[in-house]
Amino acid sequence: MQRPRPRGARGMAEPLDYDVIIVGGGMVGASLAIALSATPLRIALLEAVPFRSQSQPSYDDRAIALAYGTRRIFSGMGLWPALAPRVTPIEHIHISDRGHFGATRLHCRDSEVDALGYVAESRVVGAVVAERLQELDQLTVFCPATVTDVVLGSDHAEVMVQLGEEARRLSCRLVVAADGAKSTVRELLHIDAQRWEYGQTAIITNITPGRPHGQRAYERFTDSGPLALLPMTDNRYSVVWTVRDDYAQTVLAMDDAAFLEVLQSRFGSRAGRFIKVGRRAAYPLAMVRAREHVRERLALIGNAAHTLHPVAGQGFNLGLRDVAVLAEVLHEAAAQGRDIGGLAVLESYAQWRRRDHLKMIAFTDGLARVFANPLWPVRAVRNMGMVAVDLLPPLKKILTRHTMGLAGKLPRLARGLPLRGARDE
Repeated sequence: MQRPRPRGARGMAEPLDYDVIIVGGGMVGASLAIALSATPLRIALLEAVPFRSQSQPSYDDRAIALAYGTRRIFSGMGLWPALAPRVTPIEHIHISDRGHFGATRLHCRDSEVDALGYVAESRVVGAVVAERLQELDQLTVFCPATVTDVVLGSDHAEVMVQLGEEARRLSCRLVVAADGAKSTVRELLHIDAQRWEYGQTAIITNITPGRPHGQRAYERFTDSGPLALLPMTDNRYSVVWTVRDDYAQTVLAMDDAAFLEVLQSRFGSRAGRFIKVGRRAAYPLAMVRAREHVRERLALIGNAAHTLHPVAGQGFNLGLRDVAVLAEVLHEAAAQGRDIGGLAVLESYAQWRRRDHLKMIAFTDGLARVFANPLWPVRAVRNMGMVAVDLLPPLKKILTRHTMGLAGKLPRLARGLPLRGARDE
């Protein structure tokens, strides 16, 4: 572990401990550390919860949806070869409105790709990321570490961190907050966040159907919220079932047979008979968006900057696109000898990401609201909209490219290219 500088007055020539301190060692923060390994920047990664990359697999491993664009980013970072054999491709997506006529069908062949996205166990992605972290020479990991204060200055930032019984003060040119929806960094710096409570809770579990899933995913809208089935290994589905808050505890208290019966009635028989279910967990849903994504010496990424409704499975993918853009901006700034923590550099990151953030927040929030609206004119319009998308290839192509993370200006990593050499083309 690298020793921090001695405390005391800072002289102009006194070196900083690190170039970048990333607060939050989850998959987004750790991915940024890996992406920046293509630069000469010295990185510190602070994580409060000890890494557990060697946990044994089980039926109840949680899953994460990876967009096709996320595959490209992982490819550019050199992680995809280790992930590819352990993910389940999504070749078809069926979108429907329970009890109504509207439906949209997406297929990977329409976009000339081998999959629209992939489903991976969170444990698997975490293990691949953790293994790569151990190979990075310019990275120092502090874990478990609790951030107690952050001070942003004109020429450097300082992060106060508790490491067991020892308190340390670390210095850097840039602090990156990747510490989730309840970001400690955001709270310490009094950054306001827009928050909308949906009055909904996501019930997460795995189920096994009585027939092969055929790499098909389902998004079914019901009167209580969306119900998603994502294909997994061993012919399982990962289930994200949105229910009203006042019904969540009832669902959790059901025995397995009762749960499968209710789930089957809500979803229907399109995926076959459900025959097995794993443990269930509940997560209250809210939309959160920080009102500032950058300050001098500070950048927010992932859920610290934006937390989405899980409809369409865009949250992690949006955060990884933050990683791809910020890594490229910092790479170019460092190559040009610019201050990587300067506001002009960080504003270029924020401006690049602004449109994607707003678009995905509007898309997921709009879906959650429109499909929860019981008024018949709204139902009619949304069902006609789904039919139109299904019948009109140009509309279907636009929707698919956006959900795959392939729309707009793409950084190198999102094109599947390594970060190194971004200015050498």
